[in-house]
Amino acid sequence: MDIRVAAYGVIVDDDRILLAHWNESGRSGWTLPGGGIDPGEDPVDAVVREIAEETGYRAVADELLGIDSKIVPAEHRFVADAGPLHALRIVYRARVIDGTLTNELDGTTDEAAWFALDRIPNRRVDLVDVALRMAGITSGG
Repeated sequence: MDIRVAAYGVIVDDDRILLAHWNESGRSGWTLPGGGIDPGEDPVDAVVREIAEETGYRAVADELLGIDSKIVPAEHRFVADAGPLHALRIVYRARVIDGTLTNELDGTTDEAAWFALDRIPNRRVDLVDVALRMAGITSGG
């Protein structure tokens, strides 16, 4: 079984949440800004790096909200002949400190946008709802 450890940020500002549009191997959905931790990289550094890459914003990671553990069956993987994947998703509350909203080029996300908490798109990955529960936030989407 493969394992992937990643760090994500819940960024909420004035009843809006910042999301990134994941688009890979013909599948897509809105997700939290974040992604895989490089070997030897601290998770806090990873989430700050990923937020910058996917949104253009410089951010800081605040409190650790939790760690979500998910098994992805082999048949749901994007890699041919891959076995199951154990995804460990480390979720932080984060905040933007400066920068300009910019879409990522040449990555697994292709757009970043702010959404009202009651208008989060239905086409989203499960991590968004998991993280909103961790943060004590509910959405109407």
